[in-house]
Amino acid sequence: MAKRSASSSRWLSEHESDPYVARARAEGYRGRAAYKLEELDQKDGLLRPGQCIVDLGAAPGGWTQYALRRLKGRATVIAIDILPMEPIAGAHLIEADFREESAVQALDQALDGRPVDLVLSDMAPNLSGVKSADQAAAAALVELAEDFAFTHLRPGGDFVSKAFQGEGFDELVARLRRCFDRVTLRKPLASRSRSREIYLVARGMQGE
Repeated sequence: MAKRSASSSRWLSEHESDPYVARARAEGYRGRAAYKLEELDQKDGLLRPGQCIVDLGAAPGGWTQYALRRLKGRATVIAIDILPMEPIAGAHLIEADFREESAVQALDQALDGRPVDLVLSDMAPNLSGVKSADQAAAAALVELAEDFAFTHLRPGGDFVSKAFQGEGFDELVARLRRCFDRVTLRKPLASRSRSREIYLVARGMQGE
């Protein structure tokens, strides 16, 4: 068997000692990311009964799990990811690449004309280690999520997206502030401190 690299060994050690990992296992969540959404929800009051929620980049499903538990199943949750997900009771799961038009068509079919109250995006690219390329790939995913939110949210709806600080970030925030009543930047405690990820919480989609 090949020896683990020093970096992968450090990651594994950090992962196994992570209190959020332990908590997720104890509480039946599929990943520690559920606690990022929990904190965002507690601070911003994102989730309300009766909502139609679209979860982009959902695998393995922690955000969808949290939303359905938090609302006791009183919501429509459609989750999509390029990776397969084990079924989640009460959720409509779509396995598709959100970068492809066919994925948006699948979401439209599942929505069946219903406007969306909340778009969640925890999408992130596979990292190459080349900073400029990784930043460009991450920005492209945020723009896709942003476009989906602009075309599918009802007036007054909300959008939450992972983003990475770097080239194009300020322009993204400026665009959102033109289209939503308020935009807040959040760094949940469950986000690892070394990560450049930050969450944009855009509230109150403005109508025409």
